[in-house]
Amino acid sequence: MTRSEAEPERAAVSTDTTTGSTEVEPFRRVSPGRAFLGVLGRDVAVTGKELGSFISQVLVQPFFLLFVFGKVLSQLGYIAPGYAQLLLPGLLALNAFLVAVQAVALPLVIDFSYTKEIEDRLLAPLSTRMVAVEKIVFGAIRGLIGSLVMIPVGYLVLDEVSWDLSGLPLSALLLVLGALAGGASGLVIGTSVSPRRINIVFAVVITPLLFTGSTQFPFLQIGSLRWFQVICALNPITYVAEGLRGALTPQIPHLPGWLCVAALVLACLLFGAIGIRGFVRRALD
Repeated sequence: MTRSEAEPERAAVSTDTTTGSTEVEPFRRVSPGRAFLGVLGRDVAVTGKELGSFISQVLVQPFFLLFVFGKVLSQLGYIAPGYAQLLLPGLLALNAFLVAVQAVALPLVIDFSYTKEIEDRLLAPLSTRMVAVEKIVFGAIRGLIGSLVMIPVGYLVLDEVSWDLSGLPLSALLLVLGALAGGASGLVIGTSVSPRRINIVFAVVITPLLFTGSTQFPFLQIGSLRWFQVICALNPITYVAEGLRGALTPQIPHLPGWLCVAALVLACLLFGAIGIRGFVRRALD
């Protein structure tokens, strides 16, 4: 139980300077919803102050992937025309998930070990579980920003990009679910990994996620590599990428949209439950 949950409501003491009398006024109890938005707003405001460095961090790797695979190799004739149509939705999915993972996992490892900043969050008038949910939501917001900034970059770098605009609502839903799944996965990593091993874990986890998320190839067309297709099916990024392709570029072979949405909802619930449980355990310790 956190301090905010255990302490009773206190009172404020005010003194009338004209009469010298002292009055005791109860503090207004802050609703959990308002407290949640306050903590979330603080984190978002901090991101806004360092927006330039944040944008540069989330753009470097996807930009070079987009430029080399979608522009350079295409002009050299090593990649079939239209590959950019396949690649850009995959990179949107990649950024939505991985940026959310990094936004939650790395700060959480530091907060629980060195700075102990997490103790300040636990003193807020929120349950411990809601503090964990706020971490997931904040990571998802950063993931969405990291994904959306790739859209104008893609249109500037690539020569041929045409999307079916009727698929934008489904695309928005898929990006939100993918970012939330990434935030929940980051919570799992951040609450289960020690600071000494976080670099090793990221090297072992992030690289396979990068290349097994069907971001550079259609999932349905790797059936000849059945073992690899099974591995890709376990990666939540696959369902974001395939869903985006189905919504924005339906001419490319893709998984059904309902299946992608269902898989991402399951990933959010599964990783969210594991991550929140780990967060509560670390907070009580």
